[in-house]
Amino acid sequence: MIVGVMQVELAIDWAQSLKDKRSVVKSLRDTLHRHHMVSVAEIADQGIWNRATLGIAIVGSSGSAIGATLDRVIERIRSASDCEVSDTSRELLHGWGASFANTMNNEQGDDAELEDELRARAIEALGRDTA
Repeated sequence: MIVGVMQVELAIDWAQSLKDKRSVVKSLRDTLHRHHMVSVAEIADQGIWNRATLGIAIVGSSGSAIGATLDRVIERIRSASDCEVSDTSRELLHGWGASFANTMNNEQGDDAELEDELRARAIEALGRDTA
């Protein structure tokens, strides 16, 4: 399993309020999910009205396919007329080691635990890019 994570910082210079910013973020989030089947969340700068930081994640079995999808995602964001990309970073995470395998093989099959593990590892990866 391969997880692709990307962090995108956006400038929304025209925004005059958090409501303006949230409309841009919501529109991007919905469009990216609908067209590219990626997960998108605002991960920082929630209280700043003219800047947004998005975390984007995708899971698959082919690094090249994930990379191509992330390329298309960033191009779609760059083509948006209501914001400007100020910075990006991304990483492909290959394999998950013993802790992930143990979670996958858990007899209880707890999907919430698996989702928490994936979320924690994606957040960890995004944090390494910003440090």
